[in-house]
Amino acid sequence: MSDVILLIFTGLSVGAVYFLLGSGLALIFGLMRVLTFAHGAYLTACAYAGWLVLRRSSLASPPSVASLLLALLVGIAVGGTLAFLTERILLRALYKRDHLDQLLITAGLGFSLVALLNGVWGPDNRAVPTPAWFTRTTTDILGAHIARGDFVLVGAAILLLVALEVFLKYTRHGLVVRAGVENREMVRALGIDVRRSFTLVFTIGGAVAGLGGVLAALYANAVNTSIGDSYLLYAFIVLVVGGLGSLRGAAIAAVAVGLLQQFANFYVNPGLGEILSFVLMGGMLLLRPEGVGGKKGRLI
Repeated sequence: MSDVILLIFTGLSVGAVYFLLGSGLALIFGLMRVLTFAHGAYLTACAYAGWLVLRRSSLASPPSVASLLLALLVGIAVGGTLAFLTERILLRALYKRDHLDQLLITAGLGFSLVALLNGVWGPDNRAVPTPAWFTRTTTDILGAHIARGDFVLVGAAILLLVALEVFLKYTRHGLVVRAGVENREMVRALGIDVRRSFTLVFTIGGAVAGLGGVLAALYANAVNTSIGDSYLLYAFIVLVVGGLGSLRGAAIAAVAVGLLQQFANFYVNPGLGEILSFVLMGGMLLLRPEGVGGKKGRLI
């Protein structure tokens, strides 16, 4: 029983990181119809930013809660800034062109940013100074030793989902975003500048990726230049299975993919869970292409 409980929490933690990255992609595709390959690079860059903050704070003493919060804020700021600059400088000129151009330029940006990080710090793992309470186990749950970091990851994903839904339902900018998803031309006819919504949504997506990058580095206790690409692959699976543009669908898919990977890898064969994730995506595309979230482009 303890193995099952541990696998559930591990799967939820991994799924939480998938959602933190996939929710940003869902937001961006929901309004902008842009599939960006740069989000993995954002996650990597923000993971390194968080690592630098934690490494600096740990020179005199072990990292504290304050230093962890600072690392998260720096990661969010770096991710949001990178996304803002990407949208304003690169993507804004390509909205009226073929989607392939958008894919190519975001992929090129992602490769370039990762290559830059690789040139500065190299491909080797860098240990991330982690607060002791983050890795310390909590009170046993049915015999399973659960680290506090698992609760932090799952809690962050839940809070993010709630915050995004509140933003989309109850704020003016959120209502503009949802209206733009349903009928972009009508929003423009009302005199609303949809381009500002594009910039806002892309910035939020990058900030969320930054949060996920720092938390992923803490969860793994290490950072390297491939961390973003490994998560980006499964974030796209979550995006497809959940339904392109659906936040709730992305949350459900992230949990399903995370649990599927952990249980298949533990009870059957290591690596099988990753294969089954692709099988799940292929089956969803064949049987229910709109995903578990329903209509494509639906943000809620």
